[in-house]
Amino acid sequence: MRARDAILKRLRDRTDGPLSAPDSDFAVVTHRGWSQEERLARFERWIASVHGEVIHAPRDTWTETLAKVLADKGVRRLALGKEHPVAAEARHALADAEVALVDVDRDIESWQREQFERVDAGLTSTRGAIAETGSLWLWPTPDEPRLISLVPPIHIAVLDADTLEDTFFDVVQAHCWADGMPTNALLISGPSKTADIEQTLAYGVHGPRALVVLVRHAAAAAEDA
Repeated sequence: MRARDAILKRLRDRTDGPLSAPDSDFAVVTHRGWSQEERLARFERWIASVHGEVIHAPRDTWTETLAKVLADKGVRRLALGKEHPVAAEARHALADAEVALVDVDRDIESWQREQFERVDAGLTSTRGAIAETGSLWLWPTPDEPRLISLVPPIHIAVLDADTLEDTFFDVVQAHCWADGMPTNALLISGPSKTADIEQTLAYGVHGPRALVVLVRHAAAAAEDA
């Protein structure tokens, strides 16, 4: 018996009526059942394995941690939005700091050279993260355009610990991506690796050389982190 006939026979034997595909079982790609602590540990392990840096901070004082990160990294010019709560809180906290806050809600042609040559880091919010793969997911907007996570040498991404989900499928399902395709979602799994391979840096192509994930926790959880 030919291989195709054997496969068809097995399929027919497994169905009660006419040949049909079995019901989908997404258990293999979703609902791992991890706790929040397990999700965070898995996410941190995976993103650290590709040289992403994870820093924990209490939700109420995360901007103090941000200021320290900027000082430690030597960031003097930070690109960020204005409207998103993450950007608004950062702007308020850094108003008197020795860091120039670079507006990004401008036509790219008006500040392209500045963006590529004089911005040290970009700050963005995130919508969540995926524990299984150690990936962040963002949703770029005119207030937080894609380029501020791609062009500056350092990308600082702010992640709320309670927005982690087990798998990519869980994210797609929970946020109803299928209802609004194509989405504007952006997945990030670490800093640039291409430049290390090619030994040359093409600005705006390879992505940032460093990724810092600032994970915000509720006060009690932060003390345990």
